[in-house]
Amino acid sequence: MQIHELKVNKKKSRKRIGRGGKRGTYAGRGMKGQKARTGAKVDPLFEGGHTTLIERLKKVRGFKSVNPKKLNFNLAILERKFQDGETVSRETLFQKKLIKGKDKRRGIKILGAGEITKKLIIEKEIFMSASAREKLEKAGGKVISNKEIKEK
Repeated sequence: MQIHELKVNKKKSRKRIGRGGKRGTYAGRGMKGQKARTGAKVDPLFEGGHTTLIERLKKVRGFKSVNPKKLNFNLAILERKFQDGETVSRETLFQKKLIKGKDKRRGIKILGAGEITKKLIIEKEIFMSASAREKLEKAGGKVISNKEIKEK
């Protein structure tokens, strides 16, 4: 083998520029600004000085209970819708279309507005105000528990 027959293996050219190479002077960070600095952290909610989305949203204050409020009925409604001697319960209120099916689980309270002359029987599951109970008992009605209903 002679010298003119030798072949030189070419080295792969790698482009390395400045400070440890690979990325060049600014290392992919751009020229200036907050994100070009070391330890730069930008708040993910920051929108360049605009009012942020979260600040634009409606401010809902307070708290919403998971337990729904009781449905209120006045004595005047019971006077109009029920006959003398009838029982007032969730089922009868539903049958007379005073409450909807989804409202059956909610509490029911009878308030003392209006007058009553009929002798109604109120089940124990229905709450009553003191004035409503007084007017009902004065008219001859009564409040009975679930045991008394089953015995009948």
